[in-house]
Amino acid sequence: MQMKKIFPALIAIVVLLAGCATVQSLIKSTFPYTATVVIPASSKSNTTISANSAATSFDQVFGNQNGTDYVKEIRIASAKLDASNPSNKSLGMFKSVKLFVTNDKGTEVMVASRNDVQENIGPGLVLDIDNSRFLDNYVKGTSLRIRMEYVLRDNTATDVSVRVSLSFSTSPKTAK
Repeated sequence: MQMKKIFPALIAIVVLLAGCATVQSLIKSTFPYTATVVIPASSKSNTTISANSAATSFDQVFGNQNGTDYVKEIRIASAKLDASNPSNKSLGMFKSVKLFVTNDKGTEVMVASRNDVQENIGPGLVLDIDNSRFLDNYVKGTSLRIRMEYVLRDNTATDVSVRVSLSFSTSPKTAK
């Protein structure tokens, strides 16, 4: 009678321990990186301008520095901009926006853009992504930076903070 109760518990423990990497990778099938980019009031309209910011992930916030060890084939899944200060600022202030990710070696790749930003878009803007390439060499580095290249429609009276949210999709990295 006791053996019938212990056996399923042992099986469950073995499966749990053997599947830790798989569970981690399933949980990490998509994960976000965020950054805040400041658009200075001194930015001129109708000119291509660039701003950089360090990006942080859920893993970095909670101290899991090797979370990307369990995934491979990382691609961009979505990219969004949100006005954060002032939070009601219309992102129609941009004519166009391009987002690049830069790894710790300084290599960068464009991951999202929008060339036809509507003037009345509001405080949120979803960008068109380019998921034609794997981004493992960027996301798995020690530091991920985001560079935003933009053209303003008009000059701004004050600095504007924009929150950049990038989500990446992955495949599980299986042990060999």
